[in-house]
Amino acid sequence: MNNTLKEEKLSKKKDSKLVKKLKQKMYKWHRTIGIITLIPVIFWTLSGLMHPFMAHFFKPEIANERLEVKPIDKSQLVISIQEVLQKNKITAFKNFRIVSFDNSTFYQVKTVNDELIYFKTLDAKKLENGDQKYANWLSRYFLDDQKSTISKTDLITQFTAQYKYVNRYLPVYKTTFDRPDGMQVYVETASSKLATYNPKSRQVFIWFFDTFHNWAFIDWITNNSIRIVVMFLFLSIIFLSAISGIIIYGLFWKQFKKTDSLTPKKGLRKYHRQIGIWVSLFTLTFAFSGAYHATTKWKPYTLDKMVYEPIFETKDIQTPNNAIAVDWKRIENVSLVTLNDSIYYRCQLTLAKNKKYEAPKIDSKSKWDKKENPKSEILYINTTTNKVAPNLDLEYAKFLASFFSDTVTKEACCEMEGGTTEKTSLENIPLLETKVLSDFESREYGFVNKRLPVIKLAYDTPEKTTYFIETATSRLAAAIQNSDKVEGYSFAIFHKFLFMDWAGKNIRDLTMVLAALTVLIVSVLGLILFLKKK
Repeated sequence: MNNTLKEEKLSKKKDSKLVKKLKQKMYKWHRTIGIITLIPVIFWTLSGLMHPFMAHFFKPEIANERLEVKPIDKSQLVISIQEVLQKNKITAFKNFRIVSFDNSTFYQVKTVNDELIYFKTLDAKKLENGDQKYANWLSRYFLDDQKSTISKTDLITQFTAQYKYVNRYLPVYKTTFDRPDGMQVYVETASSKLATYNPKSRQVFIWFFDTFHNWAFIDWITNNSIRIVVMFLFLSIIFLSAISGIIIYGLFWKQFKKTDSLTPKKGLRKYHRQIGIWVSLFTLTFAFSGAYHATTKWKPYTLDKMVYEPIFETKDIQTPNNAIAVDWKRIENVSLVTLNDSIYYRCQLTLAKNKKYEAPKIDSKSKWDKKENPKSEILYINTTTNKVAPNLDLEYAKFLASFFSDTVTKEACCEMEGGTTEKTSLENIPLLETKVLSDFESREYGFVNKRLPVIKLAYDTPEKTTYFIETATSRLAAAIQNSDKVEGYSFAIFHKFLFMDWAGKNIRDLTMVLAALTVLIVSVLGLILFLKKK
């Protein structure tokens, strides 16, 4: 009996020594990796705190966020697009549309060299430096500032430190105004869209966030791949630091309580432990979602190249654009598309009053959201017969989805110049859902995607690939698969706290700020403790 008790005591002593040794090792590792990541955590939390703070207290405002669309004045279309092109000896082009500014109406023509040129619809005269003039006009319109001097106008053809890829549109013009706030307005003249606008305060914030949250300074030294690797490495270490903290102060809490009762910890050390155990969950979610999100940056951004632009011969456009059979009181704009070896005028019209919207007929296995109510009506008119072809906007969207599914690389996109493509794999795949989006959906197709309206095409592929097509510009606005949805929800829920949407944006952002603030406090306390011990 005595031998058994002695063995049990020896066993407990061995266990306690093992636990103590393990605890010491864990504590040492926690302290070491914690110190390694202190500065990155402080940078990330400080810059992260600024994001909602700037959005609420220093959010810039602009007079007009979009151009008011008005029906075209047919009386201004004295000369057709065909006559204009012939008079200016243009035999081939990519597309055209109609724009009005400075009390005049112009044909905006995209040449085969991707240049936008402008001709007056009254006399076919070319407007010199027309694209920049239109960009300046749009910038003044959005800003509602006709008095301030424009100090500089730049054509932006690639994303920069100030004009990030989240703005989507390229190429754009940056118009800088000589004002106290140093306002910069970015516009896409090809669609008359506002891309973004940044006063000096926001320019400083973008630099700070890009430098300390996205670690752009590594790009200046090396390249994007190294930046992602370094960020992923530090985020992984932060994740391990949080895990070790949970193990030490959670699983071994009784051991620490015994030690604390003999030599009570006061001041910073006590608060670091108490707060740390509570915020470890936030640290885990921030680190995990940040690292997961960083892995998506390996892929180069190619959406700006995902556009279908066949070359049209002037002689092939038979019906004059000012003679098409359409309700001219409602027509807002017109452009060209090619589909099934035919050329059509794509006409955008305001919805007729008291007219009930009729959803187009689609594949029998797919569904159309009956609640959807587009804000405009789209008609396709054959340029040869001058007759309306019904439901072609959906068919054109499906054609574009097939085209883009086979042109997922930049090189493939750039090579396409003709109007025909080989059959693609999507042609025989059933559609699960078809929907016109006239407003942004916060989850699947949010504001970050910029382009509206778009047609959503969800295909029954293994990855449930969904395409969002902007038929007005023949562009792919977004392509999402199941893997993208998982990463997107991870970042939205764990990094942006979208699970708090039910409480409203203000409460959600406040919760996110408090979470980041507590992580920052724990990190600062840890740094002070380390310096004191030194």
